[in-house]
Amino acid sequence: MATYVNNLRLKEIATGDESGTWGTSTNTNLELIGEALGFGTEGITTNADTHTTTIADGSADEGRAMYIKYTGTLDSACTITIGPNTLKRVHMIENATSGSQNIIISQGSGANVTIPPGDTKVVYLDGAGSGAAVVDAFASLSVVDLKVQDDLSLTSDSAVLNLGADNDFQITHSGSAGTITNGTGDLTLDIASDLNIDVDDGRVFLKDDGTTFGRIASASSDLEVVSVVQDKDILLKGNDGGSEITALTLDMSDAGTAIFNHDLKVSDNNNMQFGAGADLTLSSDGTNGTIATPNGDLILDSSDDISINADGGDIMFADGSTNVINLGIGDSNAIFNTQVSNADFIVKGNDGGSAITAMTLDMSAAGAATFNADVTAFSDKRLKTDISNIENGLEKVMQMQGVYYKRNDQEDAQMKVGVLAQDMEAVVPEVVLTADDDMQTKSVDYGKLTAVLIEAIKDLKAEIDELKKG
Repeated sequence: MATYVNNLRLKEIATGDESGTWGTSTNTNLELIGEALGFGTEGITTNADTHTTTIADGSADEGRAMYIKYTGTLDSACTITIGPNTLKRVHMIENATSGSQNIIISQGSGANVTIPPGDTKVVYLDGAGSGAAVVDAFASLSVVDLKVQDDLSLTSDSAVLNLGADNDFQITHSGSAGTITNGTGDLTLDIASDLNIDVDDGRVFLKDDGTTFGRIASASSDLEVVSVVQDKDILLKGNDGGSEITALTLDMSDAGTAIFNHDLKVSDNNNMQFGAGADLTLSSDGTNGTIATPNGDLILDSSDDISINADGGDIMFADGSTNVINLGIGDSNAIFNTQVSNADFIVKGNDGGSAITAMTLDMSAAGAATFNADVTAFSDKRLKTDISNIENGLEKVMQMQGVYYKRNDQEDAQMKVGVLAQDMEAVVPEVVLTADDDMQTKSVDYGKLTAVLIEAIKDLKAEIDELKKG
């Protein structure tokens, strides 16, 4: 008697059977083998929760095909059982149903495989009888080259796309957040055109080993760059002639103070403004520069000198549009020039809390000078204590050295005559002053040397008189 126990349910003729007709059975088997290598479509009853595909014995059947396409309309997932449960087959199964429902491929009480709507999977049936299982053949697929002509979707929230022999580069999604991980080395983005980063929440976080140190965000359509770590600065760096430079530092420990490495340039006819009401503005019209304080005073507070270098030689003081005073240079002389007709030049001060006019140059009288008091040098004995004679005046003078010199802190310095403060300090320290600056600059009070010279002349006179006696 013929049997149908093979995986294609082909008719196996028993010995001695079908004498004279075995050719017909053989041809049928060959046709069924061709059917098994082909494509079949099987419809599912509308909205069915279960469906059975049983491979017919020795006759044509859509379920025998290697590629099975299931069709129909579903309103819930449908479990499809392929029988008999002793078949050991490989199938490509497509879920072509409508209704956006899964189909579940089963053979026995063992494992099954779920195929989402519109998807196709390669499965194999283990044919283990009542406990038979269906296995996703490509659940762990290893290929040398994989070419995908359309979408590549990883539908599991725990799915990971690994690249590299040691899975160094990974792309995954947790269900709420996506992660790109480059476990070893650099991550390089090489793009032939633009790189667009579209963040609906408007924030891009910068982290170092999981710790956020920076944030780039959209704040009411403004671009916001944030240094998140307390007191850590924002640095703008670049390459100047092959050397790395820090062009700009925003000091977050000092309320965002901006520190530029070099010049800050503003184009012609534009202002650099300070204060909420533009209380101080700096500008240039291309030729002339202007410092303006339209709302108040201008205060220059310098810990050292204030130098005004006017190549034109004139510094003008005006009230409104009227020039009042002109400070100029003529033949290397400093010139103070009152511009208003017959307006005097007046030097004022504070004497014991009272305002005084120390000197007046009367321009209506050809510049006649009027001093408020005598012109003297301070030397009142009554205002001096611990008075003692200067001993060895001549010896002190002989230790002094007059020199010609040029100052090394001035360009094109002129030759001058004087003494060296450090040398004088060893001889007459009382005439040397040391400034309270970084260099502790030393200076000499030349007027005080007169007292030493007086005593030196007296010592010299005594020696002359002694020689005359001899």
